Amino acid sequence: MSHDSTLFTPFQMGALHLPNRLAMAPMTRSRANNDGNVPTDSTVTYYEQRASAGLIITEGSQVSPQGVGYISTPGIYSEEQVAGWKKVTDAVHAAGGRIFIQLWHVGAISHPFFHNGELPVAPSAVQPTGVKAFTGSGMEEIPTPRALETNEVKAVVEDFRKAAENAKKAGFDGAEVHGANGYLVDQFIQDGTNQRTDEYGGSVENRARFALEVVQAVADVFGADRTGIRLAPTGGMGGINDSDRLGTFSYLTEQLNQFGLAYLHVIEALPGHPMAAKPGQEPVAPALRGIFKGPFILNGGYTQETAEAALANNEADLIAFGVPYIANPDLVERYQQGAALNNPDQATFYGGDDKGYIDYPSLEEATAKATQDIDQSKS
Repeated sequence: MSHDSTLFTPFQMGALHLPNRLAMAPMTRSRANNDGNVPTDSTVTYYEQRASAGLIITEGSQVSPQGVGYISTPGIYSEEQVAGWKKVTDAVHAAGGRIFIQLWHVGAISHPFFHNGELPVAPSAVQPTGVKAFTGSGMEEIPTPRALETNEVKAVVEDFRKAAENAKKAGFDGAEVHGANGYLVDQFIQDGTNQRTDEYGGSVENRARFALEVVQAVADVFGADRTGIRLAPTGGMGGINDSDRLGTFSYLTEQLNQFGLAYLHVIEALPGHPMAAKPGQEPVAPALRGIFKGPFILNGGYTQETAEAALANNEADLIAFGVPYIANPDLVERYQQGAALNNPDQATFYGGDDKGYIDYPSLEEATAKATQDIDQSKS
C-alpha cells in the first residue's frame, strides 16, 4: 500500500466518523426466505463479517408490502422485521461498524404475484422494458402498472417516514433513500416514466417533488446528517429514461443541498461496466459532484486502483464497492495488505442458502486453513 493512499484515511460523514473511505454498496441478496420477509441469523453474520467497512449500506428493504418486487427481500414495515434488523445492527455495532438501511419501493418493477393479483403501482401507467419478474415458478412479463392517485403518493411518503421510524427502532445509524435503478423514486424523477399532470408531474420541479418529500420525511426521523440518497442518472434500468438527464439530476441535486444530508450516493459506472453511461452519453456524476455541497459517494465497478484515483482526483469522498464485498468480508484489510481477493460466485448472488453468502473466508481464515493444510501434509 502506498503512503499517499486516501482510501484508508478517516472521514467525517454527517453525524458519523468513518475510519476509512470504503462503503459497502447496497446489494439485493434475496436471503429473507421466510413468510414475513424477515432478516435471518445468516443475515446477521453476513453484515457482521463486513463491519470493517467505513459504512455498510444494507440491501434495499421495502417500506411497505406495496413496495415489494423481488422474492425473499427483507422489509422494514413489520415488528418481526424490526426485530430481525435489530439483531443485525447490534452485531455490526459490537464488531465496531456503522450501518445505514436502504429504504426501497420498487414501484412498477413488480408483478401481481406479490400483490394478491393487484397491479404494481407507479407514477404513470408506463410498462417497464427489458426486465422480468421472478415469481418463484419462473420469469414472468412485468405488466403495465397502475398510476398512483395524488393522495396515494402522499401516503407512500408516509410509508417512507414510518419505515425510517422502524429503522431507528432497529438501531440503524441512518438511512439511504433508494432513488436509483428505475424504482419508484427514480420513476417519479425521470420524464420517460413520469407523465403525470398533478403537482408530482410535468416540470422538473414537480417531478423532483416526490424524491424531496421522501428525503424530508426520512430526515425528519433520523436527522439530515444521518440521511443519504442514491441516484443513478445514467442507469436506464427497466427502460427508464429522461429527455434531459443532466438538467433533471442537476436540479434535483441543487434542491438536495437545502437539507445538509450525510451524503449523495451516485451510481455511474466506469466504462465497460453494465451500469456505465452508454457510448455518446455524457457522464452526469462529475456535474453532480460540482453541485452537491456535502459528502459524495461514487459506485460502479471500482477496483482499489480506480478508487484511489477517483479519490485523488477529488471525484468523490468515498467509494462504494459491491461485488468485491460479496466475496470478501474483510475487503478493507485485503486492500490494505495488498492481498489476493476471493472470486465471487455469481450463481449464488441471489437466493439460496449460506453458500456464497457467509462462507467466503477472511484472509485470517484462509491463512489458518493453508497453515493447517501444510501441517497435515507434513504429518
